[in-house]
Amino acid sequence: MFKNIIAPVQAWLLSRGQCVGCGMPLDGGKSETAKVKGHNKITCKCGRIFMFNTSTKTYRRALFEEV
Repeated sequence: MFKNIIAPVQAWLLSRGQCVGCGMPLDGGKSETAKVKGHNKITCKCGRIFMFNTSTKTYRRALFEEV
């Protein structure tokens, strides 16, 4: 039940380009090229890692294999 409340809020934050943990804009995070083609790895100041798809301009949480 708790996940049903949190997941839409996290999806909303990611659609706005904000971190799901601290709420800071992800465009200010540390960026580096990822192993996945067409993606950049963004590290927020709170330590959470996200993937930015350069073609669709969307963010998502990074998988363990991508870290």
